[in-house]
Amino acid sequence: MNDPKSWLRKNPQVRTIRVGASDLNGQMRGKRVPTRFADKVVEEGTRFPLSVMNLDIWGEDIDDSPLVFETGDRDGVLRPTERGFVPMPWLEAPTALLPIWMYLEDGRPFEGDPRHALAQVLKRYKARGLTPMVAIELEFFLIDDSGKSLQVPLSPRSNKRRKAAEVMSIRALDAFDTFFTDLYDACEDMDIPADQAISEAGLGQFEINLMHQADALHAADDAWLFKMLVRGLARRHGFAASFMAKPYEDYPGSGMHVHFSVMDEDGNNIFDDGGPKGTDTLRHAVGGLLNAMHDSTLIFAPHKNSYERLVPENHAPCGISWAYENRTSAIRIPGGSAKARRIEHRVAGGDVNPYLLLATLLGAALIGIEDQAEPPAPITGNAYAQEMPLIPGSWGEAMDAFETSTIMPRILPPGLIRYFLATKRQELHYMAELSPAEQVEIYLDTV
Repeated sequence: MNDPKSWLRKNPQVRTIRVGASDLNGQMRGKRVPTRFADKVVEEGTRFPLSVMNLDIWGEDIDDSPLVFETGDRDGVLRPTERGFVPMPWLEAPTALLPIWMYLEDGRPFEGDPRHALAQVLKRYKARGLTPMVAIELEFFLIDDSGKSLQVPLSPRSNKRRKAAEVMSIRALDAFDTFFTDLYDACEDMDIPADQAISEAGLGQFEINLMHQADALHAADDAWLFKMLVRGLARRHGFAASFMAKPYEDYPGSGMHVHFSVMDEDGNNIFDDGGPKGTDTLRHAVGGLLNAMHDSTLIFAPHKNSYERLVPENHAPCGISWAYENRTSAIRIPGGSAKARRIEHRVAGGDVNPYLLLATLLGAALIGIEDQAEPPAPITGNAYAQEMPLIPGSWGEAMDAFETSTIMPRILPPGLIRYFLATKRQELHYMAELSPAEQVEIYLDTV
């Protein structure tokens, strides 16, 4: 963490700051503050209603929420996270963001804050002398949304549109070279460990990997900040960027794949058995993930559009399975060096809340390790062509599974489960009143 006061003194060009926290949808909620009043925020935190962490995708209160009228819409106290200040390079004026998270008046973490949910899971790992090592892959689309229908932006280099998918094409990357150069410079400024970029199978679709690290909270911060950065910077370049799961009907959607291993107190990877299969502990972690997958789908696919991505033979898993070096399965064990033996979870869309995603995955894996859960045999071949249990196929079905789950209360706080479910039920109701075009419009710039 940088020292916030020192950071501001070293960056006198910054005249205003934002203080922002992630709500349950991953939207940043907070305030704009003149720099001359920043010390007060750093020292004392700031306040806003607890209910602000539990708004729907439109930013509206949840009907009948216990956080609103029932309790007088009372305040919580928001304090700086360990991250400290980060610049906001997508804005025109020099500006800094101070990430914050919510506490109750008596100092206890607010259980409706998704970052605290992840922190609680990590405390359970620490109590066992374990540390997850996490890397995240984020897919997104660059989109021209200025007309009646979405399309690929004009290339600033050629002034042409490439109306075809170009998997791993250097030409597709070079077509938006100025954008990606600015993006990597901004990631450097924000201390986001952006690594390799590739073009993907969708129109104007790209993927950037964030490097693995031993601080899962920092990794979730990186993913949350990266999504804001990409969307904001794209607008500065004259087009949109979106992490929505499925903007184009005829092309694959965007995922957020998570790779993780687990280190013991001596820095050894407890998934590494020296060979390609991995340890019993890896197998138990896989078992925990598979056992929780059906009930936790609402975390991995939190929006109506999310379920457009989860269809057969479209580069997104539908069945509950695992495999070695097989991208048709929901959980993949990549090849390579045994020292880097890890799990890749491939279900989540790009539209997820990174804090809830990591809390759920790491929590389910830890339960599997604790329970010594045994998964079925790994599959081989095309998962889409095999009989297996399926994840929920619709938003409503996923809500029902989440609500009746006996596994999710072992992973997430009861209040968060209640608030998140109420949020999704409300969105389900009001999304039904919108046309498909109106639904795309709300998701394009938010998720």
